[in-house]
Amino acid sequence: MPNMRTIRLFYRVDRRQIGYIKFIIEAYEGIAVLSTLDSAEGHVVLSVAPGCQAIVEDIMQDLARTIIMEPINEENQ
Repeated sequence: MPNMRTIRLFYRVDRRQIGYIKFIIEAYEGIAVLSTLDSAEGHVVLSVAPGCQAIVEDIMQDLARTIIMEPINEENQ
């Protein structure tokens, strides 16, 4: 049975690109919601819909080719 809970993925991203990343995620209607935790530090969290973690991680890996970003642990944000 697939995981039916929302998963939270934390990232540190180039703060100038937060709006762009949010736009890209929202274009994939319903897979995730991006929230900014600390705009000065570029800390964001993706609340991922059940069953969508793999596609969200693929999108973020693809974006990481052109945008500076790194996954971070929840405790380190």
